[in-house]
Amino acid sequence: MNPAGRILIVDDEANLRHTVARVLQRAGFEVTTAASGREGLVLLSQQTFDLVYMDIRMPDMNGLETLQAITTNHPNLPVILFTGQPDLNSAVSALRQGALDYLQKPLKPDLIIERAKTVLANLERERRKKELQTQIETLQAELRNLETEAGTEAGQKEKESNGNERYLKRGNLTLDLHTQRITLGNQIIDLSPTAFNYLLVLARHAPNVVDYQTLVTEAQGYQTDAREAQELTKWHVHQIRESIEPDTQHPTFIINVRGTGYRLVVD
Repeated sequence: MNPAGRILIVDDEANLRHTVARVLQRAGFEVTTAASGREGLVLLSQQTFDLVYMDIRMPDMNGLETLQAITTNHPNLPVILFTGQPDLNSAVSALRQGALDYLQKPLKPDLIIERAKTVLANLERERRKKELQTQIETLQAELRNLETEAGTEAGQKEKESNGNERYLKRGNLTLDLHTQRITLGNQIIDLSPTAFNYLLVLARHAPNVVDYQTLVTEAQGYQTDAREAQELTKWHVHQIRESIEPDTQHPTFIINVRGTGYRLVVD
């Protein structure tokens, strides 16, 4: 799978902007740059991009304001922010507003390339999964018609087998791996793709504890340090709890094991 794609870099610092562009171009990506948030939004309205790298601190229109406009007009476009250590709170706030991730300055070329490859590979993987899902559903529909006509017991068993592979069940919690829809009892719950992946990891390991770094690695496809993993996991677990917990102040489904990680408990 070739993860190369079109990347937009938005940063008011010319040296940093051009340096990041060269790093990504040498890695095989097609790169466009913008010197401000407003310029970046104009480019996004005119062209199609697969990923945006953007600085949080910019004059005129800062990164958080630009992020809000991007998530409104391009909700499926991944955005990764650049931040300095003092801006860590802003970076976490940006995750709540729809940013996919953030990188701390000074930026490391290898990490910039690795993160871009991971994000774009995941996008390509999701596109391919949807294509295969469509093909599978078409074939399953044809198979069901054949089984109905023939009325064979073997055909019926095959259909049931195909259906079972689609779901992961834990107690009264069911995760549909095709539609990324969750059923809790009789309630249907919709989560963002990333939050669904975190819940899926917890369900696969349930009832065991899953540490922060394992959650990030299995749900988002890359490795990070323990502190950053804890911050990322905390926000996504918050999203899940908002959807499935009757009382988020006293959670009963997703239990925090302080300093270690989380575990899923279902009846």
